[in-house]
Amino acid sequence: MDIATPLFDGTLVRLSAINHETDPEVEARWTHDEAFMRMMYTDPMRPLSIFQVKKKYEELEKKMAERNELYHFRIRAKEDERMLGFCNLKWISWPNGSAYITMGIGAAEDRHKGYGFEALRMLMRYAFSELNMYRLSAIVAEYNEPALAFFCKAGFSVEVRREQALARDGRRWDAIGLGLLVDEWKE
Repeated sequence: MDIATPLFDGTLVRLSAINHETDPEVEARWTHDEAFMRMMYTDPMRPLSIFQVKKKYEELEKKMAERNELYHFRIRAKEDERMLGFCNLKWISWPNGSAYITMGIGAAEDRHKGYGFEALRMLMRYAFSELNMYRLSAIVAEYNEPALAFFCKAGFSVEVRREQALARDGRRWDAIGLGLLVDEWKE
């Protein structure tokens, strides 16, 4: 990577901080999309109001300030600055150079357009080149086949399968752990 390569600006998207004025309304809409929420989270879901999302943002920023183990970004379209989704590095272990990635593109009409893949590439570059991480991990529910394919396309490989660790819709599903090492990323 060249020092002149932008960390947070790509061709399609840029990574940014939370916009407390506009983002809560957008994210509150996403919480009403059952399909999105069930793919993103394994906890029981419920719709959130704009006020509840604002409170969530305050708690998130407080965690980021108190502990140095979370970097949270908003994914924005370069063409119009609208929020498309989010990505983060969490559970950072500085002594071990490891972190977990979570990310999502909120609105169905914004998926499969390359936004998420470009954001993931920028987040990996940030983690490996700027934060000097050695490994990145992701945990994906077995039923989220698009996310499994997405991470594998980016170079992650399946490392662990926690059999029947998740309960959803009256059945048990595996939790799949994926990983990527810095040397694999460099290739």
